[in-house]
Amino acid sequence: MSGTLYVVATPIGNLEDITLRGLRILKEVDVIACEDTRRTRALLAHFDIHTPTVSYFEHNKLARGPQLLRQLAEGRSIALVTDAGTPGISDPGFMLVRDARAAGIPVVPVPGPAAVAAILSAAGVPADRFVFEGFLPIKPGRRVNRLTALRELDTTLVLYESPHRILATLEAIAAVFGEREIVVGRELTKQFEEIVRAPAAAHHARLTAAGVRGEFTVVIPS
Repeated sequence: MSGTLYVVATPIGNLEDITLRGLRILKEVDVIACEDTRRTRALLAHFDIHTPTVSYFEHNKLARGPQLLRQLAEGRSIALVTDAGTPGISDPGFMLVRDARAAGIPVVPVPGPAAVAAILSAAGVPADRFVFEGFLPIKPGRRVNRLTALRELDTTLVLYESPHRILATLEAIAAVFGEREIVVGRELTKQFEEIVRAPAAAHHARLTAAGVRGEFTVVIPS
């Protein structure tokens, strides 16, 4: 019999957010496939978990994926985790899940933290319908074009952004959405968490003055 691939959500910041089921699975599986073994080992050490880890990330997924599938086919159980949040959400984990399902290997979700859900729960905007865009294109022209297309959807939008590109993204949002107030979450669930609602230009000025630190999640209401 084949093993099972568990897709385990891990904290996006506060380690207390991991579920009891997630901890149990991480203890019981044969191996944990993780985006960055150093990050995951820090989480495991915090909870005194000693399961072996192996890297599975953007630049080794094509070589490492078949190795993990062979282990699953041989009956080993594997937990797939990302650095923070739910695997497959803006990360390459979906490829292993897709290939495991195609091979008839059981795939079991172990849900938990996700920045998109965290920000929507605290943003105070309609979330009965929303579009999760993930990361916008890097090139300025394509970024503006994508935002212009998204503006036509007339629904709440959620974006992820890195500290290196947040100012450029806010400039693009201001160009496309004008004075519309947006919600910017920074360092969600961490010590210096911020969730602020203001026009994109005001966010840009605030972050420029205070300095850009941390990971960002942006909500653009309809």
